[in-house]
This record gives sequence, structure tokens and C-alpha cells, in this order.
Amino acid sequence: MADVVYILRCGDGTLYTGWTNDLEKRLKAHAAGRGGKYTRARLPVALVYHEACGSEREARSREWRIKQLTRAEKLRLINSKENTEHEKD
Repeated sequence: MADVVYILRCGDGTLYTGWTNDLEKRLKAHAAGRGGKYTRARLPVALVYHEACGSEREARSREWRIKQLTRAEKLRLINSKENTEHEKD
């Protein structure tokens, strides 16, 4: 499994950043209300960004750096990723 950092948009519009080594399993846990205390109270959640990392250490480090960003900076990151994915199509 690949280590991944991800951002969820919660039902109240807030953003949640986390990391995992099994994104599909983690998303199912969040959707079922078992993913974390923060997201449990803010369902539903939607994946808006994910980024593969080379190791757990790299994923945790990247998660921390993203959490230091302002909301506006996180939204720019999300939008830049969406634009990049559309350009590849």
C-alpha cells in the first residue's frame, strides 16, 4: 500500500487533512463515522485532494506542512491538483 496524504471537505465546509497507507479503507472509515473525532461530527465528507508519498515519514511530514497552510492556501493546493488532473485527460 502507498502512503498518502489527503484532504477531505467536511459537511460543514471545513477541511480535514490526514495521512494513511490505505486510502480506500480510510475513506470508508471516515464515511462510516469511524475515521476520526473531527470528521465524525461533520459528516458527510468528500475527498478533495490526495498525494502519494514515498514513505510513512514523508506522508506525516507532508501532512504537517499542509496543516500549517491557511485555508486559502489549502484551497489553492486543491484547485491546482484538480487543474493538473484535468490537463492529463
